Amino acid sequence: MTRDLSPPARIPLLVFALLSLLTGVLAGLARLGFSVPAFGAAQAGSHAALMVCAFFGAVISLERAVALASLWAYLAPAAAGIGGMVLLAGGPLWAAQSLFTAASLVLLLGSVRVVQRQFALFTVMLAVGAACWLLGNLAWLAGAGLHSAVSFWLAFLVLTIAGERLELTRFLPARRAAPPSFIAAVILVLAGALLATVHSAAGLTLFAAGLLALAAWLLAFDIARHNARQRGLTRFIALCLLSGYLWLAAGALAGLAGGFAPGHALHDIALHAITLGFVFAMVFGHAPIIFPAVAKVKIPYHPAFYLPLLLLHASLAVRIAGSFGDSLALRQWGALANTAALALFIVTMVVSVVRGGRGGRPAVRRRNPARHRQ
Repeated sequence: MTRDLSPPARIPLLVFALLSLLTGVLAGLARLGFSVPAFGAAQAGSHAALMVCAFFGAVISLERAVALASLWAYLAPAAAGIGGMVLLAGGPLWAAQSLFTAASLVLLLGSVRVVQRQFALFTVMLAVGAACWLLGNLAWLAGAGLHSAVSFWLAFLVLTIAGERLELTRFLPARRAAPPSFIAAVILVLAGALLATVHSAAGLTLFAAGLLALAAWLLAFDIARHNARQRGLTRFIALCLLSGYLWLAAGALAGLAGGFAPGHALHDIALHAITLGFVFAMVFGHAPIIFPAVAKVKIPYHPAFYLPLLLLHASLAVRIAGSFGDSLALRQWGALANTAALALFIVTMVVSVVRGGRGGRPAVRRRNPARHRQ
């Protein structure tokens, strides 16, 4: 009996995640005053949960499960995906919260298993990121309010990505300052998220300072600076990463100015510079590697991959200009273009999969699907 889930059996988990992504995007547009289908408008208050827990939580958990090759690990993406479906169906909020909490617990257990297999700073960091997701979900489940979970959810996304990138620094000449400076930045992030639960202003400021330090670390030490001089997919991934790090820094600066506080004038900038500019730039860059590993399809590189990336950055710049200029119209146009960038990215990937199925060369061959060699 196989210990792993076959690639076709993983597809429903991806479908659940994509349905939550679609609804989460529509919910975000509804929050800005757009007229969207009723199922999207009904989830306006669940926008963050759908995007972070039901989409990113499911996708990250699925990748970790594939790496572990253990059936029990797939309980995490399954619980996250079903939690999203509970929200979409209008089910009890506590049921969705409980499913997200269960998903984060299984992800944490899977991450601990990875640490046991290979004890290293980057594997520990993946476990810390999973723990942040669990803490945020527990705070939300306990009735602390959605805003109380956001800093932990952001830490989950940022530390998971940073942990994956940290692994690749071993392909560069050793730099003595890299590990301790990375640890110091992470401590600031964690201390800020924890302090924010009892002293919001001070905690969120410390949290933002940690994110800024982490962005500076990634720009200084990540292998992407070297890979940007290469060609093809390697260069594309590197440019996705470097541009994302700049958006992480921008979001952190907005956070230092108070932008992580709900209702602040810079709130939209702080959150979306990180979640759209940073996190989705990582998604755009790594999808040609991760999706083939999960679904066993080929995604050959094409220069058209740059189109959604450019649209993402341009649209986010318009949205931020709208926030600075207190222009709802500009924010709306920027958000609409954000949606177009995500849609264009999905279309680009689907077309590439079709090309790969017709004999295109695979973008990357990897022995371990959990490790990004870019």
